[in-house]
Amino acid sequence: MKRFSLLAALLALWALPVRADEGMWLPALVSQRIEDMQAKGFRLSAEDIYSVNQASLKDAVVLFGSGCTGELVSSEGLLFTNHHCGYGYIQKHSSVEHDYLKDGFWARTRADELPNPGLTVRFLERMEDVTAAVLKGYKEKMTEEQRQALVKKNADRIKAQAVKEGNGLKASVEALYYGNQYFLFVFREYRDVRLVGAPPSSIGKFGGETDNWMWPRHTGDFSIFRIYAGKDNLPADYSESNVPYRPKKSLRISRAGVKEGDFTFVYGCPGSTQEYVHSEAVKYIQDISDPEKIALRTTRLNIMKKYMDQSQAVRIQYSSKYAGVANAWKKWQGEEKGLRKNHVVPVKQAYEKRFEEWAQGTRYEGIIGRLTNLYAARNPLYRAYEYYRESVLTIERLQMAGNPRFNRKDYYQPIDEEMFVAMMTAFDQNVEDVYKPPYFLEKRAQYGTMEAWRDAVFADENEARELSAALNEHFNSTIAPPVAELGKSITLLYRDYMQGQMEFEPQKAFYPDANLTLRVAYGKVAGYRPVDAVWYNPVSTLRGIIEKDNPEIFDYNIPQTLRDIYAQGGHEDQPVCFLATNHTTGGNSGSPVLNADGNLVGINFDRVWEGTMSDLVYDPEICRNISLDVRYILFIIKEIGHAAYLLDEMTFVD
Repeated sequence: MKRFSLLAALLALWALPVRADEGMWLPALVSQRIEDMQAKGFRLSAEDIYSVNQASLKDAVVLFGSGCTGELVSSEGLLFTNHHCGYGYIQKHSSVEHDYLKDGFWARTRADELPNPGLTVRFLERMEDVTAAVLKGYKEKMTEEQRQALVKKNADRIKAQAVKEGNGLKASVEALYYGNQYFLFVFREYRDVRLVGAPPSSIGKFGGETDNWMWPRHTGDFSIFRIYAGKDNLPADYSESNVPYRPKKSLRISRAGVKEGDFTFVYGCPGSTQEYVHSEAVKYIQDISDPEKIALRTTRLNIMKKYMDQSQAVRIQYSSKYAGVANAWKKWQGEEKGLRKNHVVPVKQAYEKRFEEWAQGTRYEGIIGRLTNLYAARNPLYRAYEYYRESVLTIERLQMAGNPRFNRKDYYQPIDEEMFVAMMTAFDQNVEDVYKPPYFLEKRAQYGTMEAWRDAVFADENEARELSAALNEHFNSTIAPPVAELGKSITLLYRDYMQGQMEFEPQKAFYPDANLTLRVAYGKVAGYRPVDAVWYNPVSTLRGIIEKDNPEIFDYNIPQTLRDIYAQGGHEDQPVCFLATNHTTGGNSGSPVLNADGNLVGINFDRVWEGTMSDLVYDPEICRNISLDVRYILFIIKEIGHAAYLLDEMTFVD
């Protein structure tokens, strides 16, 4: 009964104040935030955002692939998402003869739209609090193993019941607040998604990794797809007889633009946050994890770039891989800096001291110390495991050993050979011998140098297979199990710590950590002050693209057509990107950014570098999401893609 009383209190907390513009709110419970949203300028109702009885904004939003968001912008299944979300699919269709990454792609007819095997989109049909059903039969005397078995059994039954009624339905039961609450999410998954359009990378990735996570930003980060369905409008495998999907709802597009102070909200699928963790978790990220991963990825990126700069074919092969490595690399740099600048560790330590004083004589007494001890036991093992995954496990020769499904089309051996020496050397120098498999130590002594070992591994399939097997077996059987067990103990303790935090701060509105389920985040268009004496305006323009344009640098070499358009005059103030205070994270890439009337004004694609610590702590003064202005999308479609026919499908409101 205590647990369900806590949940009732938890739901009530949603209506309480929260720090300005912080939070990622469940759409089904947004009625408890709607007054605050409306007070800040929103002009629609909670039912307009989420409804199971009528078409609502949720029906125009999809989980795109396995980690992005997209939105429907026409009644014929046309979908916007980010260029970087569609990048891997654009790359797969590219070749030296048809370099869609470099030149862009525009389907002139429906028959020209390109299928993408394996790409899916998911619409949320409904979500429901199923905590009572998931915990049905739970008794306080149960062990944690018994509780987990009960939760799994009940969750499996709930999911099976939810999907039995229709084609393409998928269901998941997700734990929120570390298992203090459970929600059922029912999706409908569509499997025929085709590429319709993409700008050249000189627009879609303008600024490359130099500008990534930075402001001012001038990246035209969008791509266009279309969802296809069977003639019954239900999911179907790819077929030439499929027809464009007819959505329950598609977004209207506003061409009125945005200005400082305008209400905005992001409707998307944020991936992962850790807002309520112990100071030791933050300290590990700040002092060990981020710095070491940054160093390893710097080495990997330098190696890839060297060869990509020498060959167009290699550039195409490794563009998607490079972008994947670089994205987190840049983010971690900003995160580490932000954590230090905001003194997050000492602030959390001070909070924990106050919590401990409050917890005296309650069932939460001693929980801070127990978490500290668990992290002390876990961190050395976890560091070795993380280092292995970020170094040795990235060597493609070892990935392909014995794996016939490895994609050899996008493989260039000279890169991998240099990567082998660099990653194996870093692993050897920075991980203690006690965490290395005996096989590694024996072979290191046998070959004497990493170069000699490399030659053997790349010359002999058996050498590669043996090394891969020895490393995987050691880390999966010796290192990973204690890491997992300690992780379970930490997560279990967080369930109580989460309850304790809610009781300790009854005036605070707690939102659940992100877990790639649909959320609403609201705020306003706003600039920010990154350092003393500097103020960033919230809107960038085409003028800034021309200022950065440099034909000698790949990432800043814009299409000549864009230069010509600018030279003709009249487009100097064409908006490109804008900032807002919406609380976002990975997974929100491609999310629609809507105005006070629920109309599309932009597509979310990034955060500012100084605010990337928002996965751990949100600072309203510095945390900003970066969005692509929808007017720039329309401009590029018409002027660069010469695909104005796509605009005929869309609905414009101003």
